[in-house]
Amino acid sequence: MPEPLTTPRQFTKLPTYNTGAWRTAVVYSEALVASAEKAGVTEAVVQEFDSLIDDVLEKMPKLEAVLTSGFVDEEVKEAMLKKAFAKQASPVFLSFLQVVARHGRLDMLRLIHMAVHEEYNRVKNRVRVLVSTAEPLDAATEQVIAQEIQKRLHLQPLLDKQVHPELIGGMVLRVGDRVFDGSIATQLQRLRESMLTRSIHEIQSRRDRFSSAN
Repeated sequence: MPEPLTTPRQFTKLPTYNTGAWRTAVVYSEALVASAEKAGVTEAVVQEFDSLIDDVLEKMPKLEAVLTSGFVDEEVKEAMLKKAFAKQASPVFLSFLQVVARHGRLDMLRLIHMAVHEEYNRVKNRVRVLVSTAEPLDAATEQVIAQEIQKRLHLQPLLDKQVHPELIGGMVLRVGDRVFDGSIATQLQRLRESMLTRSIHEIQSRRDRFSSAN
């Protein structure tokens, strides 16, 4: 029986992070998903992580404050996690949480959670694509975009849509760290820069000719 897919999660509340933190989160996410895949419990572990964020940390901010505090010893945090989740969490997920605690990375749980979903999508041949347009996409256009991305990348795209009127027209696609900018605003900017460069060259050329003539 095929494994049911967890519904691609929409992250409306994004943690603040930099490139270095994201790379660290990716390392942890890859380790967790690899362990879960080996044990055949990936779907369940992803759902456990969702539940930890939604049902525990969101509803118990004081607990999250303790887990992310630099004033609480890592061994104490690890013991707290074991006591709190030993009966509910799977061995794979509990072991992961303890490793994260031992390494002093519990303050990155939300970022790792986001990275886990990205890694899970990768394992399932799905890719998240941020589509920015000047106006909301209609269903037909959205379908064409999804089909074209699937055709080119051979991955199932998960479209995150954003509306930015300042783009004027066209669209901007972001796939991972790659950006494909086909917006009218960028085209106009390039045209303006091209015309400016041409004008500067023309002025320079005339000045050179004038200097030579004298």
